[in-house]
Amino acid sequence: MDFVLGIDGGGTSCRAALATPDGRILARAKSGAANIRTDLTGARDNIVEAARQAFLAAGHTPELIEATPAVLGLAGANVGTYRQQLETILPFSKSRVETDAEIALEGAVGGGDGAMAILGTGTAYMARKNGSSRAIGGWGFQVGDQGSGARIGRDLLEQTLLAHDGIRAASPLTDEMLAVFRGNPEDLVEFTTNAKPGDFGGFAPKVFERAAAGDAVANWIVGKAVDDVEAALGVLDLRDGDPLCLLGGLAPLYALRLSPRYQALLKPPLDDALGGAVRMAVRLFTDAAEVAP
Repeated sequence: MDFVLGIDGGGTSCRAALATPDGRILARAKSGAANIRTDLTGARDNIVEAARQAFLAAGHTPELIEATPAVLGLAGANVGTYRQQLETILPFSKSRVETDAEIALEGAVGGGDGAMAILGTGTAYMARKNGSSRAIGGWGFQVGDQGSGARIGRDLLEQTLLAHDGIRAASPLTDEMLAVFRGNPEDLVEFTTNAKPGDFGGFAPKVFERAAAGDAVANWIVGKAVDDVEAALGVLDLRDGDPLCLLGGLAPLYALRLSPRYQALLKPPLDDALGGAVRMAVRLFTDAAEVAP
């Protein structure tokens, strides 16, 4: 075996890292969304495409995919039989599908105790104490993923319609959002018919930006999201001194808004989720004693 693959797939994008058996990453690549619960076939295609691009970026033929084992941490792998279905249609020599939280924790704190929160298109939390892990959330934005980019975007569209109907006061942000849909609330509703989590999540950075500028609706949405994140962190029962790592595209925005209790626990992650997938692949598929830095 010449290589291992680490894959990190979520509602917005899929990343792949090609590494040597000792964990030295040779190349990274990125493709489209890979939430296996919302689009199993599309996720499979994007996973393979990210792997193919990683081989090309490293100067190797993608034909080696079939001889390469992979660890995949994917949104949607925590429910149903999606992970088993995916494993049967992947082209890798061996496939180990884990949740995105598992590889994120591995990357953030290595093999020790600590906790991490994924704050991106979706949200998920995991803590490890004395070698035992506990996961929170990750149920998808229709019934979970509170504080996620997808939920923030959905809340923004909801508040925009409420403002249009005069149920709540409008703000510059709701006016701007309605203008995106040509001032037609029906177009906004039609957008939601086929929108995926990443489509909703695309509005989240604007909400944080407008909140920082004092927009009332944006501050209401962000305040609710921060409360949701802290409620989930509270369930993890973190002790003073436990490292807490925030991961995902919204992590820097949340880090500034958490209460002092959680800000005191924040530590930079040892690696990102993609690095965690590579580390796990090395541990599972090779005899390497150490992962390369």
